[in-house]
Amino acid sequence: MNDSPSTVVLCGASGYIGRYLRASYEQRGIQVRTVGRGPSSDATWDDRRRLVDVLDGSDLVVNLAGRSVSCRYNKTNADAIMSSRVQTTAELGRALAEVQNAPTLWVNASTGTIYRDSRDRPMGESTGELGSGFSVEVARAWERELFDADVAIRKVALRLSIVLGAGGGAINPMIDLARLGLGGTMGDGQQMFSWVHVADVARVLDHLHENRGISGPVNVATPYPVTNEFLMQQVRANLGRAGGLPTPSWLLQFGARVIRTEAELVLKSRWVDPLVLTDSGFEFRYPTLDVALAEIASRTPRGLLPVTLG
Repeated sequence: MNDSPSTVVLCGASGYIGRYLRASYEQRGIQVRTVGRGPSSDATWDDRRRLVDVLDGSDLVVNLAGRSVSCRYNKTNADAIMSSRVQTTAELGRALAEVQNAPTLWVNASTGTIYRDSRDRPMGESTGELGSGFSVEVARAWERELFDADVAIRKVALRLSIVLGAGGGAINPMIDLARLGLGGTMGDGQQMFSWVHVADVARVLDHLHENRGISGPVNVATPYPVTNEFLMQQVRANLGRAGGLPTPSWLLQFGARVIRTEAELVLKSRWVDPLVLTDSGFEFRYPTLDVALAEIASRTPRGLLPVTLG
């Protein structure tokens, strides 16, 4: 890259995407400072002075902080999901307002789930229709906190689709189902699945840093989404067994309660169009699912994989 940052602040660096980004930046000789809740972070959310110091002089801030949505949306969990996103974003905005040498770009995580359930057409940043329900309200509040922050810094809301990559994240539960012979179609299988390889998430951040005319919401998904039926077929072919029992919607709803998560995570049709990225010349390294899954399979061990749910 011609205009790579020299110092990046990663907020919420302990998750799958954060760990990948940190390793990627450090391998390239880019200094990484972290913000989190534990003592291993360079700054914590409850220490404003230290947070300002960590942000000062950085080139890029990437905020991924937020409680996992892989849980039941009861009041306790729902409050934690909302507050862990909105409050950290608000605190980041207040701290950035006090920084003497501010970064040029603030990228805040958001989600492609902000759009309505869509089977009729893709949802672009300027053409998409926002949905309703708890997940959408979280996304709206998250982005509102970002764009309302009173700082003169270029801001991007990263509307992430499902992120795939070896070693964790969303792919492990699918692989385990496929290896147990349960990796068949989920629901009717026609819900759209927008996705992106984790390596392309890192490349998108470089692209956003270089292209200073980009601000506002940015969809992060390949231009080639697939149906759930095709997704599970490809997961079985690359990482599991040839056959897999289908799971009807009613059984998914029941199973989600058992493992303390929400069936919406697999039943909602997410059809996200990366118009801002493609119109600005971004090229995906892993544009199609077969290429992405082949790379993931080459770095995935045999047997059942660790999965964190609930």
